[in-house]
Order: sequence, then structure tokens, then C-alpha cells
Amino acid sequence: MAISQQIEESSVNPDPFRQFKQWLEEASQSGLILPEAMAVATVSHSGQPSVRMVLLKGVDEKGFVFFTNYDSRKGKELSENPRAELLFWWSTLERQVRIEGSIEKVTARESDEYFRSRPRESQISAFASPQSMILRNREELEHMVRSIEQRYRNKEIPRPKNWGGVRVLPFRIEFWQGRKARLHDRILYTRLPNGVWRISRLAP
Repeated sequence: MAISQQIEESSVNPDPFRQFKQWLEEASQSGLILPEAMAVATVSHSGQPSVRMVLLKGVDEKGFVFFTNYDSRKGKELSENPRAELLFWWSTLERQVRIEGSIEKVTARESDEYFRSRPRESQISAFASPQSMILRNREELEHMVRSIEQRYRNKEIPRPKNWGGVRVLPFRIEFWQGRKARLHDRILYTRLPNGVWRISRLAP
């Protein structure tokens, strides 16, 4: 499949979610490892930014979903300052997508459904790990894992109440396509108050 190395305001999909899904599919077909990997940037109440890599687990007309421990650093910062930015970088295609938005927790049902779909080992890890907390050593973590394994031996593992999904509700989505001489294409979608997406071109 030939992939265009340029984008125009007139040729992109009017719906940024459909445009994103097209690019994600092209990234998947290009052979990239984990094309769904994205950086998630958050900011604390004091203004300190932090960023980390997570995996996109869903995208629809409402937003972009990932899962986390709500008591982790990112979880606490999203509670204090419910906004985030996502960044996808697909190196072989010279493409990136930046997504800015507010956040909401997904429903308990959505979190339960996803948790049940995970391998049992991942369920145990989510339950056992006090994410972002300081540990004395590796053995402490492994002891917590063994404790959960024993507690739920031959039983279904319930989703921890402090673990679940986060949905980023975008108000800005930028599609960046690398071009020669650093004259890159940058197409910006901005959500207007009436819900319509406005498409603009940014200087590289």
C-alpha cells in the first residue's frame, strides 16, 4: 500500500477520529512495533509536568482510552488537573499525532470488561503493584504478587477499585507529516463550541 508523504487541508478526513484511525492502521501495516504506544503528559497542581509511555486501548467518537492505577502519579495528577496531552510517533512514516484534551474516567463496566480481557498474570500485577510508590526492593514487589496469587488461587480476580480507564476528550488534534527540508505538513483540528471541527494548517 502506497502511503502519501504529504497531507492537505482538502484531503484529510473531516472527522479527526477517522483520520487518526486511518493513520493508526497505516502505522500497523508498516511493521512498526506497538504502533498504539503513546506518550501521556500530565501536570501536577504545582505546575510540574511529567510524561510516560502507555498503550492506547480504544478510540471512538468520544475520545482516546488508556488504563492505569488511579493512585499512581499520573492518576493523581489527572485528578488534580483533569487535562492531558497524548503524543504518537511513527518513525518509519515520519508522522506524529498530538492530542490535547480534558479527561474523564470510563465507566466501571468498561473497566471491568477490559480487566477481564487481560491475561491473568496482568490482572495479578495490576492488583499487586502500588504503582509509583517507593519499594524497599524487588523482593517486596514479588512478595505482594505471591500474596495475590495465593489469595485468588482458583478464583476469579476482581478488578481493583483504584484501577481503570481514562478517556481523553480532545479539543485539539494535530497531524504532523515529515517533509523534505523541514517544510513539514501540520494539520490542526480544533473543536468549536458547537462541536464542529475546524481544520487549519500550521507553519512547520
